[in-house]
Amino acid sequence: MSRSDPLHGKPDARAASLGPHARRVRRSLNGDHPGETGTMLPPFIDHHVHLQLADPAPAVARGIAAVVDLGADPGAIAAIARADGLPHVRYAGAFLTASGGYPSGRPWAPDGSVRELAPVSGEADEVRERRHHALSGPVEAAVDEQRRFGASVVKVALHAAAGPVFDRATLDAVVAAAHAVSLPVAVHAEGARMAELAIDAGADVLVHAPFTERLDDDAIARAVAAGQAWISTLAIHVRDDASVAETAIDNLRRFHAAGGRVLYGTDAGNGELEPGVNPVEVAALVRAGLAASAVIAALADPWPDASPTWADAGVATFVPDPAPADEDLVDPDAVARWLATARLVPTEELEPC
Repeated sequence: MSRSDPLHGKPDARAASLGPHARRVRRSLNGDHPGETGTMLPPFIDHHVHLQLADPAPAVARGIAAVVDLGADPGAIAAIARADGLPHVRYAGAFLTASGGYPSGRPWAPDGSVRELAPVSGEADEVRERRHHALSGPVEAAVDEQRRFGASVVKVALHAAAGPVFDRATLDAVVAAAHAVSLPVAVHAEGARMAELAIDAGADVLVHAPFTERLDDDAIARAVAAGQAWISTLAIHVRDDASVAETAIDNLRRFHAAGGRVLYGTDAGNGELEPGVNPVEVAALVRAGLAASAVIAALADPWPDASPTWADAGVATFVPDPAPADEDLVDPDAVARWLATARLVPTEELEPC
């Protein structure tokens, strides 16, 4: 192994407790902090942001290399994503929602960021079949618009407490149209039974750990069996409503314990949130049963990309010493304080130690 290539070396026993990609490193004598020691980790990702509502620069300065925008004007977010430098941006484009559904009419929703779709359930079966195999209908056109603007995921809003939502037939049509062009479907599920509707319709991701009701174990088992992922966004509830936060943490705890895939996300742009690796989000994830290695995995998960590209990114996440002792790696505050010091560092400035 070259001393200039710490990414592919064998982790030592201490770093291994933080996950398979953790490495003990020293910063180069030619860098900004010569000789500083710490832990190198894959570049971190915030899997739920809104870049038309939040400046990403502070997050990049505090350890976030990539983001997934989950609701924006398709043309505007495509232009943002084309900009040079960090963060690396993946995005959904517009929210797809029922006619009059959330977030249409919301003052915070950027112009052009919502596509309202009429229900398909009123169509006769033969009409739906003919439309599926011939000219695209409104559902297919809305999905294809996001794809043509470069979207990596389709975002659906199911907010039963704030207006109409898709019925099952329409949601099925959206999921089928997205999957037909190899795009995953990410759902904002809020209100009674909305999370279960998304699970049973085959949505790939819930963009918030379910927070409006406690899911039963059978629903969680169905989500895990389907390979669904949940984006955490716990800090917004910790900030706003302790009881809602406890519901979300309980659901996420049982989902993770059952083998569910957890993605770190903050919903940046939704009010005041600490940028970068958010210590409140990290502490809540640990409270939900994620050890430090699992929190790091949630931060470094490549979704919606299929495989990691961090080894070729030219940057790594560097977290300076001291790392928590092994017995503290399940302590929410200890893990949160440590990971909140993460910074992005060019990999050429890191060497094994």
